[in-house]
Amino acid sequence: MSGAEFPPPAPLRIGVDVGGTNTDAVAMSAEDVVGWAKATTTPDVTDGIVTAVQSLLGEHDLSPDAISAVMIGTTHFTNALVEGRRLVPTAVVRLGLPATKGLPPFIDWPDRLREVLGDHVYLCHGGHEFDGRLISPIDHDELRAAAQDIASAGVGSVAVTSVFSPVDASFEAEAQEVLTDEAPELDISLSSEIGRLGLLERENAAIVNACLRPLAERTVVGLTRALVELGLDCPLHVSQNDGTLMSADFARRYPVATFASGPTNSMRGAAFLSGIRDGVVVDVGGTTSDIGVLVHGFPREASTAVSVAGVRTNFRMPDVMSLGLGGGSLVRSRNGPRSEVTVGPDSVGYELTERALVFGGDELTATDVAAAAGMADIGEATSVGELDPALVSDAVECMQDMLAEVVEQMKTSADPVPVVIVGGGGVLVRDGLAGASETIRPNHFSVASAIGAAIAQVGAETDRVYSMAEMTRDEAMAEARSATAQRAVDAGADPDTVEITDIDEIPLTYLPSNAIRIRVKAVGDLASVNGPSHGGAGT
Repeated sequence: MSGAEFPPPAPLRIGVDVGGTNTDAVAMSAEDVVGWAKATTTPDVTDGIVTAVQSLLGEHDLSPDAISAVMIGTTHFTNALVEGRRLVPTAVVRLGLPATKGLPPFIDWPDRLREVLGDHVYLCHGGHEFDGRLISPIDHDELRAAAQDIASAGVGSVAVTSVFSPVDASFEAEAQEVLTDEAPELDISLSSEIGRLGLLERENAAIVNACLRPLAERTVVGLTRALVELGLDCPLHVSQNDGTLMSADFARRYPVATFASGPTNSMRGAAFLSGIRDGVVVDVGGTTSDIGVLVHGFPREASTAVSVAGVRTNFRMPDVMSLGLGGGSLVRSRNGPRSEVTVGPDSVGYELTERALVFGGDELTATDVAAAAGMADIGEATSVGELDPALVSDAVECMQDMLAEVVEQMKTSADPVPVVIVGGGGVLVRDGLAGASETIRPNHFSVASAIGAAIAQVGAETDRVYSMAEMTRDEAMAEARSATAQRAVDAGADPDTVEITDIDEIPLTYLPSNAIRIRVKAVGDLASVNGPSHGGAGT
């Protein structure tokens, strides 16, 4: 072969983020942004995704054959819970009698969600104490009777919880086997695979997951078919709420893992675009702003239970604070001092391009104020030329004060920190935000969430209790690290890129044998995939 040999071009991957107002799609080659496109988010999120990806491929002349993978971050499942729609009746089987009767399942749920899921609660014997001792033996006859009753009621989704199952999950696995032997059609979620210590919160997380499973199945199948219609014969991955990816099959089983993946993708995209690994990220959208903290390039995890749609849960979630400030936020004034100028929290949302002044509408929005102040070149500037300069100045100051206050709340010290501004509404933020050592608005900041999805790595986590009677601490730590790294590889990570990003070691002095609880997280780059695959969904 004559002439120079050139390496093949890096494969392209597409990242998609579904927001409340816009759906963004980005194509990336290695660490370069090849192109991006936006589309209006649709009630059926699949339509918006298809439109955004079609625009991306067409506007940048990209061949579907060149796409090696598609990563999607979606609010689909969070919205379903918030709206109380598209959920299915769900039964709860709790193993704990004679304990826990005083706090039955659903006790802290909003009435509207309890009505949708139904009153299908079964308190059964079983469970463990905090030190691993039995509360009572598991009763198979009791479980078989529950399975028969659940099936006769026409309920297909079941959440199984055993007291202190993170210490010993054997009863949950045994209950699943008994229930499905009696009623094979039952779709079961185990709390030990989803939540952490804390019975009610872990149980709630399992219930949420169970009631979303049929929707997850339909959604993943729909997304897979959409990719096929677009000519994309490549793997499909879905963003998790810890900044990593899961396969399509995993998303069908654990839809709850997608909660808050949007802010997480924004923060990962912000870290990638800015090079900042430790700082604060402000993601300004059309309706709200999400403020979070980066620690070593990943979102800081919430250390307390998190409520989603009024349901208290304890599965992993990023520590994010939402503020009712976005590009579509309505601006009001009573022609008084600045304290009487308000911005948000109500918003025109996805109708921004119809109702904002700069787009020919008749509503004064934050975007109009930014255009009048010269902070944004958007729409028809002459339509805001007659705005009162004092009103514009006061509204701008109001927005900066709102953001600065939340940034200060999210910081762990009084020292200034780098603040990275991303999101389509990032033009609302001025440089020199109070509390910031520097205000960074990187290139492609408006599609940081989609970029975060495109660059996301594969992650894995283990959470185990080790007995020091059987091994030394160093041996336990080495085993936990090795097992977690292998799980990441099994999930699709390139073994040469896997690294341990987080280790929690908790001495359990109340357990015999001087036991310790070790939680390890590992991440790695997505391994190259040979041949077409959609993660098994709908194929």
